[in-house]
Amino acid sequence: MKSYESSARIDASPERVWAVLSDGAGWSGWESGVERVEGRIAERAKVKIFTEVSPGRAFPLTVTDFEPGRGMTFAGGMPLGLFRGVRRYTLTPVSDTQTEFTMREEYTGPLLPLIWKSMPDLQPSFDKFATGLKRRVEA
Repeated sequence: MKSYESSARIDASPERVWAVLSDGAGWSGWESGVERVEGRIAERAKVKIFTEVSPGRAFPLTVTDFEPGRGMTFAGGMPLGLFRGVRRYTLTPVSDTQTEFTMREEYTGPLLPLIWKSMPDLQPSFDKFATGLKRRVEA
């Protein structure tokens, strides 16, 4: 298994953070590293995410878990589990006015060693998303 993770402490309630995080159509309006999201983020929904890291390439994902105010999980990959990515967005209340945001993606599957070598370093884009979310919510 390989993974990336980034987090940010946001001066806002989980509900305020969730309002921005769950609005995929709005991600391109702040410094998220996402060019656009096609589809509505909801339980069992299928979405396509287009990122700055891979311009013009769609990443088709399924929302496998959707807990308003708490978090959501996107999953995608190749048939038969040859390669799979699972991204979890988590909101943890720190106090009434602070939320810890964490985004973690784990990659698995027998083709992982080959694909990992060809993947760009996604840590900067993870950090950009977390920082951008913090800035957008706190603005």
